[in-house]
Amino acid sequence: AYFALQVIYARRRYKISPPETTGHPEFDRIFRAQVNCSEYFPLFISLLWVAGIFFHQGVAAACGLLYLYTRFKYFQGYAVTAQERLGPLYASARLLWLLLGLAVAGLLAHFLLP
Repeated sequence: AYFALQVIYARRRYKISPPETTGHPEFDRIFRAQVNCSEYFPLFISLLWVAGIFFHQGVAAACGLLYLYTRFKYFQGYAVTAQERLGPLYASARLLWLLLGLAVAGLLAHFLLP
C-alpha cells in the first residue's frame, strides 16, 4: 500500500494522469519500483506461507521481515536512481532463495520423514 501511495503522490507531483505510465523520469522510476515489487509479492507470500507452515514460523517470519525491509530499501533506491536499487534487489533475491530452500526442506521433512 505504501508503494501504491507513492505512485499516487508522484502522479500528482508530476501531473501525470492515469492511465499514463510514463512521463517525468522520477515518476517512471517510482512507478517501475511499485510494479516490480507487486510482481514479486505473490511469490514472496507463497514461499513465506509454505516455509512458515512446514519449516519454522519464527525463521520464516524473520526472513519475511528482512525481505520486506530490503524491498523497501529497493523502492527508496530506485526512486533516486536506477543503480541504487541493485544492492537491495540482490539482497531480496537471496532472501527469496532462502525462503524457497526453507520451504523445500520443510516439505521434504514433512512428507518423506516418518
